[in-house]
Amino acid sequence: MHLAKTVILSTGSEYRKLGVEGEDRLSGYGVSWCATCDGFFFKEKDIAVVGGGDSALEEALFLTTFARKVYIIHRRDSFRASDIMQKRAFENPKIEVLWDSEVSAIDGDSNLEKVTLKNTKDGSERELPLNGLFIAIGSDPRVDMVKDQLTLSEQGTIEVQGRSSKTSVPGVFAAGDVIDPTYRQAIIAAGSGAVAALDAQHYIENM
Repeated sequence: MHLAKTVILSTGSEYRKLGVEGEDRLSGYGVSWCATCDGFFFKEKDIAVVGGGDSALEEALFLTTFARKVYIIHRRDSFRASDIMQKRAFENPKIEVLWDSEVSAIDGDSNLEKVTLKNTKDGSERELPLNGLFIAIGSDPRVDMVKDQLTLSEQGTIEVQGRSSKTSVPGVFAAGDVIDPTYRQAIIAAGSGAVAALDAQHYIENM
């Protein structure tokens, strides 16, 4: 047991996975959860983005900067993304939407080569050759250890007070992706870490 006057929680978040065969094995070898991190490696390649929200469409649009072709794989027949994001995606000549489809398997030897798509309406399957697959179906904050002790937001992140890092328990502060349901960027997480450090220092000095 360790005793401390304050605690800063920076447990982060984890991207949601598809849970299909080949996903873990080819992670980093064509399968990615971060377009801004890995998009550069797919110049003039055929790639796909899985998802139907703003994040998925934003990633698809970003990837058209590098890729030859970008498929958006969506399990429904319409997007839940904002109208402006949909308009941009539909107007981009590099983007093709594959409606009513979900990835049922990911395959390749040393790198991604193809995915198997299952039609969500009739159950039929087909293979789609790909060099890259970007999964954009959301993320979950890592809050299991504190979910019964701290107040959480509607999005499941640790709730903090205003622009501070103060949680619902005095002396406990939080920073990074565990408090941020929107941006999930390293530079923003680092900034909130600095805020938490200053808040913790101020708390100790005023005990």
